[in-house]
Amino acid sequence: MSLNQTNWTEATQAVEAAQSILIVTHVSPDGDAIGSALGLYNMLIKKCSSVAVAVDGGVPDFLSFLPHADHIQSVLTSGAWDLMISTDASDEDRTGQVGEYGRAHSKTIINLDHHATNTGFGDIYVVNPEVASAAEVVYQWWKQANYALDRDVAQPLLTGIVTDTLGFRTSNVKPATMAAAQELMSLGASLTQITAMTLDSRPYEVVDVWKRAMPSIELHDGVISANITLADQENVDDRERMEYGLVGWLRQVDEAMIAIVFTEDKPDQVKLSMRSKRGFDVSQVALTMGGGGHQQASGATVQGSLEEVRAKVMPLLVTAVKEGKLDIV
Repeated sequence: MSLNQTNWTEATQAVEAAQSILIVTHVSPDGDAIGSALGLYNMLIKKCSSVAVAVDGGVPDFLSFLPHADHIQSVLTSGAWDLMISTDASDEDRTGQVGEYGRAHSKTIINLDHHATNTGFGDIYVVNPEVASAAEVVYQWWKQANYALDRDVAQPLLTGIVTDTLGFRTSNVKPATMAAAQELMSLGASLTQITAMTLDSRPYEVVDVWKRAMPSIELHDGVISANITLADQENVDDRERMEYGLVGWLRQVDEAMIAIVFTEDKPDQVKLSMRSKRGFDVSQVALTMGGGGHQQASGATVQGSLEEVRAKVMPLLVTAVKEGKLDIV
């Protein structure tokens, strides 16, 4: 049973009482990770004199257009906080080194998330798996707290919603999601800019990786897969769009119900990026392999060689196809 607990009042009281706040998000950050973190940060700098925000490795270049993106730290080596807010991370390990440091140097932890696979870490839960993005959870929180939003808050929050829903195309988009997006746009958030910078752009180096990975593409029992080896990615910096862009493209294949990209992270470690069509659940496979996510978008990092990991994961995905049923309603 997934965690579904939004302690709005307790979370707001913790913010109001804190003299120092740290915000962290998950490693290999996507648009929702950075969008929700900056949506929190850009509001909280109005409420608290000492606010820091961090993610391992810093902000991906394609998200640097967001207001105050340059304030996000890539490492934490000093500091202590009354309150830490973890956003868009289903478990503690996903927050990386900045999360580990933050937990060791913070008095109270708020777990803000929207993943059904959230493990329930932290002291205060703001977890709603029924919404499409962590940014939407932040939006709900600020509305519950009766905080006045402005463009600096709205732009990153709309970015989180747009990217995690692939432009409002995933099955978890509801009327409330569209209403939130409409209000954020009315506050000055630019849907045109966000779409252009996130969904409709990629550097050639990413396309070059895809070109190298193409010969590895296979379709087997409704599962389409591709491999990205260490050699394939030796000249790429934008690893986030390298993996997620390819797996999203593969999911569009008519005969494929589930798509997966196996990316060598180290010689003995492989990252899984999984997507599925509506009616097919990849989250349980991710959970089995030590990861997490949504029914239609999940991931994990698995120890082992590329061949060993493929041998473990592919049968699980084939089973997930057999247990699912295409739903295009």
